[in-house]
Amino acid sequence: MSLSAVALALPVVALLAMACAAPAQAADGYRYWSFWQRGGDGGSWSYATQGPSSARPGDGDMIGFRFALSEDSDDATRPRGMADFAAVCADTPATDSTKRVAVVIDFGTATDAPDRRTPPAPRTECARVGEDASAGEALAAVAKPLRYNSAALLCAISGYPETGCGDKASTSVDAHAAPKGDGGKADDGGSGPSAGLIGGLAAVVLLGAAAVWQARRRRG
Repeated sequence: MSLSAVALALPVVALLAMACAAPAQAADGYRYWSFWQRGGDGGSWSYATQGPSSARPGDGDMIGFRFALSEDSDDATRPRGMADFAAVCADTPATDSTKRVAVVIDFGTATDAPDRRTPPAPRTECARVGEDASAGEALAAVAKPLRYNSAALLCAISGYPETGCGDKASTSVDAHAAPKGDGGKADDGGSGPSAGLIGGLAAVVLLGAAAVWQARRRRG
């Protein structure tokens, strides 16, 4: 390739390199335990509209708790696993004046963890509690110690995490990351270049170089 062709191609190559190296967007989020509810016969998790101290699950219901880094309740990540009530409470017989509630506790991933270490594995428990017990009481029956802050926000389950409560953090949003299989969301925007943009820039480089080469041939 001639020096003229190289000179023409360099600005476009630089633009292509800048597009490929564009950093992921940063977004503010919070690390916290989200609270979910699900019917005992399966189905999908629904974000609870009441706190654990107010919600009163019925006999045969399921409640779930997931620790994750999320931007808000719309972005909250669901508990993983699809075990139903029958599987969780198979070894807990029903008794008079009590109810059984299946409890799913998902400690999240290393990405969610404050120290980036691998958290405890998710687990399921069957809580047998009084008929009027709240979701918080059902959780306390199977996952102590619990930790709350002065505003009654659930900060830790079974002592996890050891410190902090709804702490603000920064999370990277990669436009090309696959959606999370555990019910989370992936951003459909982002700063990375599309395949069409990369292909178009490459074509401009090649066509520009070819045009300069042809012009020099005619002059020669």
